[in-house]
Amino acid sequence: MFKTFVRHRLQQYVRKYFAKHPEVILVVVAGSVGKTSTKRALGTILNMRYRVRMHEGNHNADISAPLAILGIDYPGSLRSVGAWISVFRAARRRIRQPSDVNVIIQELGTDRPGDLATFASYLRPNIALVSAVTPEHMEFFQTLDAVAREELSVTKFSDFVLINRDDVSDEYASYLENPNMSTYGTTALAENCFEIRDFTPDTGYTGMVSSPLMAQPQQMQVQVVGEHSLRPIIGAIAAALKIGMAPDDIAEALKQIKPVPGRMNPLRGIGGTVILDDTYNSSPAAAEAALRTLYGFADAPQRIAVLGSMNELGSSSQVEHEALGRMCDGGLLAWVVTVGEEAEKHLAPAARQRGCQVRSFRSPIDAGAFVRSVSEPGAYILVKGSQGGIYLEECVKVLCDMTEDIELVRQTPEWMRIKNEFLSKYTTASSN
Repeated sequence: MFKTFVRHRLQQYVRKYFAKHPEVILVVVAGSVGKTSTKRALGTILNMRYRVRMHEGNHNADISAPLAILGIDYPGSLRSVGAWISVFRAARRRIRQPSDVNVIIQELGTDRPGDLATFASYLRPNIALVSAVTPEHMEFFQTLDAVAREELSVTKFSDFVLINRDDVSDEYASYLENPNMSTYGTTALAENCFEIRDFTPDTGYTGMVSSPLMAQPQQMQVQVVGEHSLRPIIGAIAAALKIGMAPDDIAEALKQIKPVPGRMNPLRGIGGTVILDDTYNSSPAAAEAALRTLYGFADAPQRIAVLGSMNELGSSSQVEHEALGRMCDGGLLAWVVTVGEEAEKHLAPAARQRGCQVRSFRSPIDAGAFVRSVSEPGAYILVKGSQGGIYLEECVKVLCDMTEDIELVRQTPEWMRIKNEFLSKYTTASSN
C-alpha cells in the first residue's frame, strides 16, 4: 500500500515537472538489448552542446525511473517515511526551480507484458528509440511476438520514434502505432545509416553517416568493437540530429565514446592476449553477434570463446543454447569453454558436433584458470555471460593484466558479497 502511494506520488511529480518545463526534451530508450549502450552514447554526444540528465545505471523500474528523471537520489531506506518526505520535498523544489537541464535520457525496461504501459501513464517522450526485439524474460513473454508487442508499445505514447532496422524485424511493422518515425542501423535500408568503410581493433570503425537530417553524408569514426556495438551509436547520432545537433559537433563528440564496461570492451590480457569483455549480460542475439565479431579477427593466431548460460529464456532455453552451440565453428575456435548448467547441457554438445574442443565449468574462476592454461600469445578471447549465477567478469579477472586501470561490471561491495557467497560452494567443493 505504501509503495503504491509512493509510486503514484512520484509519477505525479514527473507529470508536473514536464508541465512546468515543456522546454526540457525527454528521450527514452526501450528494447530487449542495447538500451544502456544507446543511452550512454547519446549522453556522451549531447553533453558537448546540451545540459543532460542521465542516470548511469539502468534504473528503469516503477519507483527508480521517476527519481532518475527528476534527478533525485534513491533514498537509503525504502521503508522510511522520513526519507520519502525528503524525496517529495526535493521533487517539489525541482518543479519550482528553473530547469537545470535541456535533455533527459531514460531507459524504459520491461520484465513482463504490460510493464511499459506504466510509463505511458505519466510520460510523453519527445523521442523514443527501440534498440532491439530479441528473446528476453521468456518465462513471462513466452513468444517473441509478445516481446515485440511490448517493446514497440512505446510508439503509442511517444512523439517521434527511432527503430533499429538491424535488430527489429520487419514482421513486427504492424505494431508500430506512430507514423512519426525513422530507422537507424548499419544496413543500407536504414534511413540513418553508418556505412562501414574500415575497422581496426585500435581505432574502431570508420564510415560514412547518412541521414535525412544531413545535407550530405559525412565521415565519422567510432572506437567500439563489433558491428552490433556500432548500432547503438548510430541510434544516438540519429537522436542527436533530431534534437538539432550539428553533424560536425556530433563527429567531434564521437571521439569521446569508448566501449562500455562489460560490453565488447577490449582489454589487455596476460601473455599478450586480447580479452573481449562482454560480461554485462547475455541474450541469443547479443551472444551470436559477439561470436561473429570474434570470427572477424582473421589475423588472430588463436580464438577462444567463453560462453556462459543465457538467463531468463524460459522454455526456449534449450533451443537458444543449442542454436548458439551450432554457431561455434571448430575451424575458427581453438576452444569453447562454457560456464553454467544450461550452457553445459545444451550449448556444449551442439558445439562438439560442430568439431569444437569443449570444456565446461560451473565456476567462472575455474573457467578462467583453464583458458589461461591453453591460451597462446596474441589470442583473442571472447568472454560472454549473464549475471545471475554466471558472473564471467570474475573469469576476466583471471585472464586480464589487472595492473591496468580497467573497469569491470558488478564490483560494488554488495555485488562482491553476492558473488563470494555464490562462488564459495565451488571453492568448498574443490577443496574436498
